[in-house]
Amino acid sequence: MLLGRVVGSVVLCVLYTGLEGVPMLLVQPLDKTGQPEGRTLVAADATRMAGPGELVYYEGGREAAMALDPWFVPVDHAIIGIVDALHLETR
Repeated sequence: MLLGRVVGSVVLCVLYTGLEGVPMLLVQPLDKTGQPEGRTLVAADATRMAGPGELVYYEGGREAAMALDPWFVPVDHAIIGIVDALHLETR
């Protein structure tokens, strides 16, 4: 499970069969302290409910392709859920 923040959306001009109605969102990956880490990525929103500014958890690779119905559509990342709160221990 990976954490990220939705920073935007992507408008598709060509749609692969099986991805109809699945929003594509821009996600900024976060490190374990909740700070931005790395480049933004495009993730298919399996929840179909995430929006800009929301904290989400996502998967990549095979797990991402299995998160959508039908399975094994060509996606590299998929949003699995929306995070209500994040509590980090301070050391």
